[in-house]
Amino acid sequence: MDENVVSINLNRLMQTIEASAQIGALPKGGIRRLALTNEDQHMRDLFVKWLKEAGLTVRIDDFGNMYGRKEGLNPDASALLIGSHLDTQPEGGRYDGILGVLSALEVLRTLNEQKIKLERPVEIVCFTNEEGARFEPPIMGAGGLAGVFDESFVFSRTDKDGKTFEEELKRIGYQGQKENRAENIFSYIELHIEQGPVLEHENIDIGIVTGIQGMNWLEAKVIGQSDHAGPTPMSMRKDALLAASKMITTINQVVLEQDNEATATVGRLSLTPHSINCVPGEVIFSIDVRHSDDRIRKHLLNEIQQRISTIAVIENVQIEIKEIWETPSSHFSTQLIDCISEEADRLGYSTKKMISGAGHDAKYMNKLADTAMIFVPSVDGKSHCQEEFTKEDHIKRGANLLLHVVQKIAQLNKIEV
Repeated sequence: MDENVVSINLNRLMQTIEASAQIGALPKGGIRRLALTNEDQHMRDLFVKWLKEAGLTVRIDDFGNMYGRKEGLNPDASALLIGSHLDTQPEGGRYDGILGVLSALEVLRTLNEQKIKLERPVEIVCFTNEEGARFEPPIMGAGGLAGVFDESFVFSRTDKDGKTFEEELKRIGYQGQKENRAENIFSYIELHIEQGPVLEHENIDIGIVTGIQGMNWLEAKVIGQSDHAGPTPMSMRKDALLAASKMITTINQVVLEQDNEATATVGRLSLTPHSINCVPGEVIFSIDVRHSDDRIRKHLLNEIQQRISTIAVIENVQIEIKEIWETPSSHFSTQLIDCISEEADRLGYSTKKMISGAGHDAKYMNKLADTAMIFVPSVDGKSHCQEEFTKEDHIKRGANLLLHVVQKIAQLNKIEV
């Protein structure tokens, strides 16, 4: 393995990750750090301190996206962006998104320590509200930057307590200026944990991501009749939960009939009146459908809606389906994919090209510039939970690969087509 030229400081990177993990820390080692909360503000304050200590120029845009810039030798050259996000799920892990931001910081710390000059500028970017756990939809900071969502849409999103995105962004002191948005972007690279079991199962060091699945979020409302659990005969009920359970089972079956890549998930469910001795009169549940082929994804959506609507008729209930969010599949730059492959080979790392089943900031950054992603293994494939874990050896390999890829890309005048 050829790492003689330069290597990241693993101990320092792990200390940085540990410091992050203390902000919003949960009992089992995870983090609760929802976007634009007090915990998010605390993490942002610390991140800005780290950026300044690394000698980077800090700025914040109107969506709250944060940037740390290392200038290049050519002041007119477009910038290479590297980063991810620092917000988490309600019971999230300490690596999801965070590893990409803090590894990017370590890359620039290392470059500055080694006094390595690059042709073009390099910017760390930390995006706001990638998870979408507090404000829906997800990937909002990157989506705003890429023009997928306009300002008024982003600022008007509300959480479950009715607080708006803009109110909370201002409250924590991180609404910057529109003129601070990233522009003149050469390319974007994001390091991330896999969040699945494939790399670990196949004993592979690095996943080279070729694209991201398209996905839909839907919400289904099943309307029946609330009744007393005792006097109401089974044959005369309009049980919304019974109907919903059959629908959920059918959704799973539709996807299993398709192929090994397609996924569908019901991750959120609520029922009314939510009482032990009442027949449920209303059930609302979410549907998440994903596939890298948009034609297949749309076929699955159509099939799911037809089948659950049929169940509603049979069970004598009503159903209302609304779309929460849709994003098409993304396919990354073949030139950047080749660059990552070449550097990984040079470092002696085993690799696998793979599609991402999870959404990432890279999905929308792909609309602005050539984009690619690097995955490192997740132990047991766990993510979006406190048990999420990635081994130090894999973190070192991922961060070192990012370091070498940054050096190579930041010296290029153009990406050859």
